[in-house]
Amino acid sequence: MTLLLIALLLSQKLPDLNDGDAHGDAPYLIEDGWRPLLNGKDLSGWHAQDGKPLEWFTTPGVVWERLLGPTRLSGRAAPAATILNSRRGSTSNLVTDEKFGDVELYLEFMLAKGSNSGVYLHGLYEVQIFDSYGSSEPLTSSDAGGIYHQWIDNKGVGGSAPSRNAARRPGEWQSYQIWFRAPRFDASGQKTENAKYLRVLFNGLSVQNDVDCPGPTRAHMQHPEAATNPIMLQGDHGPVAFRNIYIRPLRPIIDR
Repeated sequence: MTLLLIALLLSQKLPDLNDGDAHGDAPYLIEDGWRPLLNGKDLSGWHAQDGKPLEWFTTPGVVWERLLGPTRLSGRAAPAATILNSRRGSTSNLVTDEKFGDVELYLEFMLAKGSNSGVYLHGLYEVQIFDSYGSSEPLTSSDAGGIYHQWIDNKGVGGSAPSRNAARRPGEWQSYQIWFRAPRFDASGQKTENAKYLRVLFNGLSVQNDVDCPGPTRAHMQHPEAATNPIMLQGDHGPVAFRNIYIRPLRPIIDR
């Protein structure tokens, strides 16, 4: 290798992988204690929020067409571990039968162009899923990776914008890894501590740290705050697919 070529390579800015964030394979592949919330066959263990017939379906793969249908996702219904929110891309929100307390959650999602979804821990506190790819506007709680705001007196209150825009293009798989601490209650049932998002990684990059949730965010499920509650995936705001949904009890965060 010539000295000129070496100098040229050294002059190129390489990605900084020692940036304090997660890299490499998904945590459920390399760490103990994770279990899937999708069984790889059907939607057992999940139900529609509003009690209507379940229109979400499992599919072996998801199709996104940049030119012919950028605002749509499609797939062939068959037993699989990937799920899609109906053939028209808008239906009831999807809720786990099981309830959870303090958890660590990992999931992957795909959006069509312009789509909007969210993952609600306890069915109450939303981490926003949104097509924020390429946006140059100041980030808000409505962007991907944001902790959504509350809705009080017909206006948004609070919330937490992501620290950076880590969104990928529509039609690409993306991931969240979430550390969540449930609200605390005393013996009389009085809340003593708010729910909290301890950390959120978006596509392996840290976007939220130590975010207090004083109350349910907008479009939450209609049940009270409690020590345990279900997880909800929003399905009524455009095409979205999910896969590799894994959960484990909350453990201490290790700074990477």
